[in-house]
Amino acid sequence: MLPAQNVMLSYGRCCASPDFFDDFYQRFLASSPRVREKFVHTDMAAQKLLLRHGIMNLVLVARGMPTTKLRQLGESHCRARLDIGPELYELWVDCLLATLAQHDADFTPALRQEWQGVLEAGIAVIRSYY
Repeated sequence: MLPAQNVMLSYGRCCASPDFFDDFYQRFLASSPRVREKFVHTDMAAQKLLLRHGIMNLVLVARGMPTTKLRQLGESHCRARLDIGPELYELWVDCLLATLAQHDADFTPALRQEWQGVLEAGIAVIRSYY
């Protein structure tokens, strides 16, 4: 099986759920006042599309694609630009994993571990720019 194949299939199931991205942002925004403050002036429709692509890039990097897009995310999220502190990524991962479990009927503890590995590896690239 290809690297991150189970994660890719899981993400496909979640993207097929019409409320997946709304539920993620509802959970993420509720996780911290600091998170809410980062999204005060955000066009959430556009943000959901960015999230869709961002998660896909994390999965694709785990499957062997170059880290170019993740490095670009790192540059835009760095201290001098969007100032997304490293601690916010922990909240993001926790909220994403909870939302994946909610929307993927085939979610298991083993799949959660696979997702965690994919997310942590890609986020390490992004976080390194902070």
